[in-house]
Amino acid sequence: GYRFNYLATGLIINGGADRIAPTSATVELVDKLREQRGITVTHNEMEGAGHFFEEPYMDQMLDTVTTYVKKRLTETTR
Repeated sequence: GYRFNYLATGLIINGGADRIAPTSATVELVDKLREQRGITVTHNEMEGAGHFFEEPYMDQMLDTVTTYVKKRLTETTR
């Protein structure tokens, strides 16, 4: 199987309307990552967004990433 240790903590966002990487494939990946020791993955599905988060979804995706990074930075600086 694949090892994803380099993704020890991460955020995965997928678009609900993504035809390149469908939600089922993303959920399968997230489940496999969560089975591995020491890996914490936050998964967020953005309903209606495509693979490239075209407008109007780009701002929402960027806000999700910004919020996640700020939270992680706060957690690691304590």
